[in-house]
Amino acid sequence: MSKTRFRIVCLIVAVSVAMAAPAARAVDPPYQADMQHLLETMGSLYFLAPLCGYTATDWRQSASDLIASDDPDDDRRQRLNGAFNQGYQGYARVYRFCSASAQQALTRLLKEAEDEARDLHSRYAE
Repeated sequence: MSKTRFRIVCLIVAVSVAMAAPAARAVDPPYQADMQHLLETMGSLYFLAPLCGYTATDWRQSASDLIASDDPDDDRRQRLNGAFNQGYQGYARVYRFCSASAQQALTRLLKEAEDEARDLHSRYAE
């Protein structure tokens, strides 16, 4: 087989493989699932905290700052925002006023958010 013919065959094979392969997706960082869970918790706090009179922290702004500092691509940004919204909507469906169970959930979520943030920082911060 001549060199030219060999190059043509290689080119055809390469193009065929490229066309058959699905489009490459960006690889999520190892902390993606943890980050999504933290943002879901923050979304829950964004709903529950003001409901129970705690307004010291703007959980939406904190989540927005966290996402911006991670500088995700559009797909990851949408998933992170979606996790925040899911946390908010989950508690908005259940609570209309600050009941004893809402207060307990708020206390649990505050602890959970603190633990998750500390864990993420200790494992992945530079």
